[in-house]
Amino acid sequence: MTDFSSLLAADRGQPARTIHVVHPDRFEEWLAGQPARTRAAVAANKVIGNPGNRAILPGDAADDWAMLLVCNEDVTSPWRIASLGDGLPEGTYRLAEGEPGAAMLGWCLAQHRFTRYRRADPQGARVLLTGEPGRIEETVRLAAATALVRDLVDTGASDLGPAELEAQIDALAKTHAATVRVTRGDALAIEYPMIHAVGQAASKERAPRLIELEWGDPADPRIALVGKGVCFDSGGLDIKTSGGMRLMKKDMGGAAHMIALAGLIMGAKLKVRLHLLVPAVENAISGSAFRPGDVLRSRAGLTVENTNTDAEGRLILGDTLTRAAEERPELILDYATLTGAARIALGPDLPPLFTNDEDLAADFLAAGTAAHDPLWRLPLWDGYDDMLKSDVADMVNAPDGGFAGAVTAALFLRRFVPKDIAWAHVDTFAWRPAAKPGRPKGGAALGLAAAWGVLRKRYG
Repeated sequence: MTDFSSLLAADRGQPARTIHVVHPDRFEEWLAGQPARTRAAVAANKVIGNPGNRAILPGDAADDWAMLLVCNEDVTSPWRIASLGDGLPEGTYRLAEGEPGAAMLGWCLAQHRFTRYRRADPQGARVLLTGEPGRIEETVRLAAATALVRDLVDTGASDLGPAELEAQIDALAKTHAATVRVTRGDALAIEYPMIHAVGQAASKERAPRLIELEWGDPADPRIALVGKGVCFDSGGLDIKTSGGMRLMKKDMGGAAHMIALAGLIMGAKLKVRLHLLVPAVENAISGSAFRPGDVLRSRAGLTVENTNTDAEGRLILGDTLTRAAEERPELILDYATLTGAARIALGPDLPPLFTNDEDLAADFLAAGTAAHDPLWRLPLWDGYDDMLKSDVADMVNAPDGGFAGAVTAALFLRRFVPKDIAWAHVDTFAWRPAAKPGRPKGGAALGLAAAWGVLRKRYG
């Protein structure tokens, strides 16, 4: 993991190169106030004030220079100077005007590399100075959590199965003196039959399990974090196409988000009793695979007609949400790479938020906007509840027709959450199909900063 703490430092007037960040609307004004050599350098680099324009500016001494970036990002954006974080030579830098603030996060994340499978080009640290040293620790924590989500999602399924997710949570527990309980084998089949059914076709080494971590003072408000941990999804007997399977190493992205969020909570010592729950499975194909038409009994006692083995995530979450609710938390958050319908509706960057609580909805949307980690609320539309009807069981897991797929998946999950517990479900993609400054192609933390903002405001 990148040492993010080495990339930020308190500004005590130490030598540093200057970064000029100029908004396009102020470019002409800024340029008019510069010396002739600066204007010449700007002209030579064909900088005309468009967003993304940049140039190296000469200084007074032969080896002195500064950086110009034309940027139309808001000063509150973490990605404002992220394009420079991995593009400048190693060294120490400060902004010519103002404090970097939220931009420290993008600066750090731009220098993170996923290096498990290939060696990264050697590079020294680019250190950003700030006159707000009190923001460094929080920024480093969020950068590390974001990088953890990326690294877990980018790891191939051959190296990240249910056992490896369990090991990740064990390591987190040791760091923060938390306790871990794992249910597997015969006990899982009895206590969590839908989790067992989804994972029963996998090999012994990749057997399904429910992993629970608890931390904090039992007298503090209890919150539950639930993350979908499908370490690989073949689709089961309703097998995906090869193209559909290509990225299914990322189907544990919900678990990655909740593991990272749990680390943030414990690292900041929020005043909560934390309950992290990760159902970890592989949806494989073998003679013991669960079948279309099977009727599954859930931990809640509801029966579910399995109409699609590729709608497995909601099954394992149903049992897990039931377990979380048994401890009567005041808040349940679940994150899951649950539906392609969410991507069709909102694209890869904007996760839909479903919640049964208006205050929680407002907090999530506000926190997402503040952190430039947006979500979009979709409805738990009661009129579509009839789509979950079954002729032989209490409900189906996947309605016919494909209408409102993200909504009906959320309605399925709602069946397992008591009405008097505040609950939010985020259908995150956990993947970035194209790179942006500070955000490489691959695993992505989408909705993590928003959730952290909600919890920090409520319990910080």
